[in-house]
Amino acid sequence: MRSHRLIVGVSLWAVATVAAAASLPGPAFPSFAVPAALEATCTRDLAVAQGAVKRLERRAVDRGWLAAYDDLNARVEDLASPVFLLSNVHPDKPMREAAEACELRWQDFFNRLGQNEVLYQAARRTKPRDAIDRELRKTTLEAFEDAGVSLPPLQRARARAIKDQLDKLSQAFDRNIRDENTKLAFTESELKGVPEAVWKTAQRDDQGRVLLGLDYPSSIPVLQGAIDAGARERMWRARQNEGGAANLKLLAELSQLRREYAQLFGYPSFADFTLRRRMAGSVPNVKRFLGEVQQAVGEREQRELDELREAKARDLGQPRAQVTLYRWDVAYYTERVKRERYSVDQEAFRPYFPPRESLAFVMRVAEMTMGVRYEPVPAKLWHADALAFRAVDVASGRPLATLFVDPYPRDGKYGHAAVWPIRSASVRLQRAPQAALVVNFDRNGLSLEEVQTLLHEFGHALHNNLSAARHSTQGGGALPDFVEAPSQMLEPWVFEPKVVAVMREVCPACKPVPDALLAQAKIAERYGKGALYARQRLFASFDLELHGPGAPEPMALWQQLESATILGHVKGTMFPAGFSHVATNGNYTAGYYGYLWSEVVAADLRTAFEANPLDPKVGRRYRDAILARGSEKPPQDLVRDFLGRESNSKAFFEDLKR
Repeated sequence: MRSHRLIVGVSLWAVATVAAAASLPGPAFPSFAVPAALEATCTRDLAVAQGAVKRLERRAVDRGWLAAYDDLNARVEDLASPVFLLSNVHPDKPMREAAEACELRWQDFFNRLGQNEVLYQAARRTKPRDAIDRELRKTTLEAFEDAGVSLPPLQRARARAIKDQLDKLSQAFDRNIRDENTKLAFTESELKGVPEAVWKTAQRDDQGRVLLGLDYPSSIPVLQGAIDAGARERMWRARQNEGGAANLKLLAELSQLRREYAQLFGYPSFADFTLRRRMAGSVPNVKRFLGEVQQAVGEREQRELDELREAKARDLGQPRAQVTLYRWDVAYYTERVKRERYSVDQEAFRPYFPPRESLAFVMRVAEMTMGVRYEPVPAKLWHADALAFRAVDVASGRPLATLFVDPYPRDGKYGHAAVWPIRSASVRLQRAPQAALVVNFDRNGLSLEEVQTLLHEFGHALHNNLSAARHSTQGGGALPDFVEAPSQMLEPWVFEPKVVAVMREVCPACKPVPDALLAQAKIAERYGKGALYARQRLFASFDLELHGPGAPEPMALWQQLESATILGHVKGTMFPAGFSHVATNGNYTAGYYGYLWSEVVAADLRTAFEANPLDPKVGRRYRDAILARGSEKPPQDLVRDFLGRESNSKAFFEDLKR
């Protein structure tokens, strides 16, 4: 244990100190010298996958058929998943473009596989051995049916054509954001209030002005700290307009195609088609839930925004009645109120949380609570900054999984924070999972909010790495309106003194966060929750309506919904153009409400840790009942197994009222 702490806390980035015998569980991440090499590998791997499908088509349907189908899933996952990561993180644009082209070929493969009638009929004839296999058979049949395998031939062909087009459009949407690389020019006087570390070494234009991008380490300090309202407004508008008019057009096409897709199956909208498979069950249930959230936070949001307006009036020395609170004022005056009322400044936390040590911190927390240790391992990856870690079970010393980490922002890289599951676990196949944690750390240190984000994303990584499902198809997965819960559960731990004290273990040289400052930060964190949850409800409502029966024009819908909010709509902005969650095919299309829905589950899960968030007994029970099981059971059953009772929303709504 002592030597581990030395490796993680002191030499986390110095992977050369790791014993030569250390290796990653599972295959090494593929490396390509040139785009042509990736293209050739893509062609070869697709041929391998197609051959595996043909062999499965010829296989007899017996009690081992489901396992054989899962073998196909595992094989294809190993071949395809790295490509989907590379298109978002590779530093060279030609390589990203080659990965995107390969992505589309794989998507076509998946779309055709979903309509494979031979495999569908075989799956229908299988006899599951037990409850786990029954759940796998159920979700397998649903996936085939949702892909259109049971539709008449003409509709089936149209369904596949729509899916192919959706993949192309959503890929283009994300590319427009990722490759935009907008840079805004500011004079030093305009950046008064923004920490010098953010801009002092930044590029300059020919007039000597500082050039800042829209990445989080650059934009958030401007929005939260720039005294110059004009500087804040320019940064805010640029972020609101990411993707531009081209993406508005793409989003309109996407929503219309999704409606047509749902109607092929007899459903009036894509939301109706999607939600029948989710925990929520139906559009009316989601609307009812969003209404409850709005009712719970509406008064609080109004009070908070009134206080921000009052703070702006005091700042400007003007009567409150003459002052308008603009959207680009919200982050700035929220931070100002927190500093004045609670003596809390997010920038003040950066010296306490250096980026390397912050990663070591969350890894050590996972070790103490859930019994998994992360060890750095040398690996050739897509960028010199990217790191590889081996996850090891503390009790047995057994290697469990691989985690890749891409820590810092750069042009062309995915600009937010996310985890890519690359490989799913399977006990049956003795298959070690792999995931990639992609973040954009400030090299000068993390604010407390950014440490929260790191904990959140690390929760996704743990969901992958600690899976011990029988089948790879069920490893680490969960319904989209549950999948955020294990990550959201960890976020408030950053305010717990016992948890933050772990930083002293991994970084003895780091100055400890004063207890009084952390206590004030915990109180201050509650400020702004009304506006935050109201905004999340707005996003979810937009997504639901966009994918409703009318599939309305995105910008018109957004303007209508945002205009009905307290601060209204800002003319000339086009937020939907950068709203990747609703554009990209995946969990949050007609499912963005899942962030709020999962918050309910997360709050309930946290009740088990109330006495001690680092309790190893509760942590191990959580690991075994929730994380290890993947999607072997429906989420509500997993939660019941962990809590020993049915889940409820009491903790969530009680927290909103405080």
